[in-house]
Amino acid sequence: MAARGNFSNRLGFILAAAGSAVGLGNIWKFPFEVEAGGGAVFVVLYLIFCFALCFPVMVTEVAIGRKTEKNPAGAFVALGFPKWKYLGILGIVSGIIILSFYNVVAGWAFGYFLEMAQGNFDIGNNFGSYITNIWQIGLYAVLFMGATAFIVSKGIAGGIEKAAKILMPTLIVMILGILAYSFTLPNAMIGIEYYLVPEFSEINLRVIGGALRQAFFSLSLGMGALITYGSYLSKNENIVSSAASITLFDVGIAFFAGLMLFPLVAYSTGGDMSNIQGGAGLIFVTLPGVFESLGPVLGIVLGAFFFLLLSFAALTSTVSLLEVPVAYIVDEFKVKRNKAVIIMALIIFTAGLPSLVGNGYSEFFTKFIHYIGAEEPTDFMTFLGHLADISLLLGGCLIVTFAAYVWKKENLHEELEQGNEGYSSSWLKTFINITVSYVCPVLLALLFVLVVLNNFFGIDIIN
Repeated sequence: MAARGNFSNRLGFILAAAGSAVGLGNIWKFPFEVEAGGGAVFVVLYLIFCFALCFPVMVTEVAIGRKTEKNPAGAFVALGFPKWKYLGILGIVSGIIILSFYNVVAGWAFGYFLEMAQGNFDIGNNFGSYITNIWQIGLYAVLFMGATAFIVSKGIAGGIEKAAKILMPTLIVMILGILAYSFTLPNAMIGIEYYLVPEFSEINLRVIGGALRQAFFSLSLGMGALITYGSYLSKNENIVSSAASITLFDVGIAFFAGLMLFPLVAYSTGGDMSNIQGGAGLIFVTLPGVFESLGPVLGIVLGAFFFLLLSFAALTSTVSLLEVPVAYIVDEFKVKRNKAVIIMALIIFTAGLPSLVGNGYSEFFTKFIHYIGAEEPTDFMTFLGHLADISLLLGGCLIVTFAAYVWKKENLHEELEQGNEGYSSSWLKTFINITVSYVCPVLLALLFVLVVLNNFFGIDIIN
């Protein structure tokens, strides 16, 4: 174990694993999922699903990793089930796919930080031309991949853990700082009301399905990251309480990101929240104008601060995404860490080139595939995102199925008892037993089918 490295303490593991979960989606996706889902009602549903569905999956992944001290593929072999290594390989490939396009979007965010620092507020009006300037965006993506590779090359305690202990507290301080200022702006309360006041009439199957889907995807489940991080975790640590802390950490940052964003939006619209654009459009198109309205000095400071925050959030995720295939190469092929990092960084960056040019620069990759029944073609980056969606759900479903019926629940519980003396007689054991055996496999399988139908065939049967 010493040769692979180890987290120095529980806090290091929690911050690193939470960093894996916290990313760009927490900043630009979760807040609008909350609003579209009926405000506070969605938050409640999201929390329920995080702990009823995601928490057991997280606990299972970490337990498998710690038990075997192996990467996602090697873990199943070490447990005595070599045919199941392909489930681990699915997770590794999923992480590679995600990082290939995620690094491009991270490059956008880093580039916006530089533009805001120079007072270029007009960048939001020129977003289309900005992302088609592939040499500029390519340079930003190279710098971002370089920073990711540098951290991962330093190992677990000296690289990933040390970076997480700096990046995660900084991220929290930055969010709270912008949040505190946004509360002082005119119409701030209108934005908060828009975000948080529940609309019970909005509750339907679509909202429930959206909360379930957001809960799973927001916690980096199903791709082997938590198996990998678990393999560096001491036997003395409490997996159950650590997983609970990671879940709360991720949910908390996503929630406060919404409290930070909506007062800014309400200020920029004069309190008119009727035609708000969510997602990447809000971040890259609308917000630069918001920062400009704050004045040349404050706008530059707050704008640069915000996009630096976004870059930090992205970096915490890219580090974990790169660590997964690096751990696989180090474990299975006995390649030195530095060499493995260089190999994987180059492969993943190259794999990301179609995503780099597929946003208007290359017509082929911009109109990459035409789904059955779709009116418009889908670009390469979005296509990869859809593939990642279904692979993570499939991976999560099969992992809990494996733990319950192949590895057996008794072995899972035995590992969870390590570092948690009261586990065997607690209600949590019964809870994990039921959810891993029945709830998680059924709900994840159902969600997998729904996402496949929606993403690739345009069929939304829960609308």
